Amino acid sequence: MDILWQYQFRIILLGDSTVGKSSLLKRFTDGIYSDVADPTVGVDFYARSLDIEQGIKIKLQLWDTAGQERFRSITTSYYRNSVGGLLVFDLTNRKTFDHVREWHKEVSEHILPHHMVYILIGHKSDLNKDRKVTRDEAEQLAAEMGIRYVETSAKCNSNVDRAFQLLSRDIYELMKMGEITTRDGWDGVKSGLTTGVLYPGEEDIEVEPREKSCNC
Repeated sequence: MDILWQYQFRIILLGDSTVGKSSLLKRFTDGIYSDVADPTVGVDFYARSLDIEQGIKIKLQLWDTAGQERFRSITTSYYRNSVGGLLVFDLTNRKTFDHVREWHKEVSEHILPHHMVYILIGHKSDLNKDRKVTRDEAEQLAAEMGIRYVETSAKCNSNVDRAFQLLSRDIYELMKMGEITTRDGWDGVKSGLTTGVLYPGEEDIEVEPREKSCNC
């Protein structure tokens, strides 16, 4: 019998309303983009599988959270059961960047004593002429939080796959080191029907990102 996946990672997208979280997910899971997007109400669910290395398939269970304050009581219940988080801001909206620390603090406090693996996403890189946040500023913030930074565009399909691949790789590497494990009652990481043995000290996984220059 074919094995559909070895591990399942639950990943949550975080950030203010209108930063483009739904557009990122639709591009990543369905390969589509639309200029018109309805606001997320509460939480939406997406899924896609990745081959993280030869013989290891990861199923990503992706949760798109509403950025509006009135839905916060709904979305916070999903924090604790997630192993990874994309902190998304709009490169053309300074306030969404300024709120990243608040999102990071809120989620980190909700999941104590456990931790989440984050990646910072500067979205809408196709609107370079309208950007209000420099790459240096974003990279500095990511460095202060100890996480990666990637600029993406769902419209141009630029770095979208790469962002999810990098986050998945970081989670998988922490599993290999024993810093992340499956736990009873926690849905952040689940094992499939069979599990390959993870050995610390294996060669680094080389994920070949599918990057695309944006010529919109």
